[in-house]
Amino acid sequence: MPAAFTTTSTSRRQFLTLLGISAAAVSCGTATATNGSGGSGQITSLKYQGSVGAVSLPELAADLGYFGNVTLDWVGNTISGPQDIQSAATGQTHFGMAFNGAVIKLASSKAPIKAVISSYGSDQYSYGGYYVLEDSPIRSARDLIGKKVGMNTLGAHYQALLDIYLSRGGLSKGDAAKVEPLVIPPVNTEQSLRQKQIEVGVLTGVLRDKALAAGGIRPLFTDVELLGPFSAGTYIMTERFIKQNPDTVRTFVTGVAKAIEWSRTTPREQVIARMTEIVKKRGRNEDTATLQYWHSYGVAETGGRITDTSFQLWLDWLGERGEIKQGQLKAADLYTNEFNGQGKG
Repeated sequence: MPAAFTTTSTSRRQFLTLLGISAAAVSCGTATATNGSGGSGQITSLKYQGSVGAVSLPELAADLGYFGNVTLDWVGNTISGPQDIQSAATGQTHFGMAFNGAVIKLASSKAPIKAVISSYGSDQYSYGGYYVLEDSPIRSARDLIGKKVGMNTLGAHYQALLDIYLSRGGLSKGDAAKVEPLVIPPVNTEQSLRQKQIEVGVLTGVLRDKALAAGGIRPLFTDVELLGPFSAGTYIMTERFIKQNPDTVRTFVTGVAKAIEWSRTTPREQVIARMTEIVKKRGRNEDTATLQYWHSYGVAETGGRITDTSFQLWLDWLGERGEIKQGQLKAADLYTNEFNGQGKG
């Protein structure tokens, strides 16, 4: 059975509470302790969270040897981008990754964080789709009124895309509020959809392709159809960590940038083989079968360099929803490409 459903209102309260904790805690302590420091006093062992059965760009970069003396220290897994960046902001980890709208929310709570490189996106090979059963009567935005839509977390990428789809479909705010987003762990989404516990399920990457291969489902819409190719998320670090560990940050960011380009230019079969080897070597008793469905990380820009447009769409969305003050933040203040030695110009 899938994990228990989380209601929209409860999840939002929990998320806002965590944002408050993040803002308060980040000034009290960070993960910049002396453990894992190099001779220069800079930290060279980076704590992070991973994902079950998946290989993140930093994990790929480390395995490819792009990090030099910088190593990764896995502290556990997460399915939530907001939780991942909160962990980085409060010092439980050294970096985190999330949808750019979640990064904006955290920054708006006065957490001193900075996005340093794009982490994922949507393109013709890698995208997020909103799927229904083949015989479902749902064909349009209006058909979603009163229906349940399962996604990995609320207040992030897939709720934002759902809102944009509903708005473009002509739904009023009142009608859109009758569509019920629910938290479903990605590994349980296909099962929940097929068992009719939800009417729509967000499926991405290998989980999407595996579900499509089994048949019986169809896309209602995809994010790349809605917006075109785009980078949707970034890796963030605290400003304090960046200031105290500039060489480490440069090594990390440039290494991830190189891994992005390696994944683009290397034959897909070789990338999958490398990822499979990485998962097996780390010994966490994970299933590697779904890796065969990997196609790309979806990052739009060369070397994952960040642009204003990576944040502006979500700044506008959050402002319209009243979740941040209009004009409170500027896109250019949320990120830096200073430490990215790949793809300059």
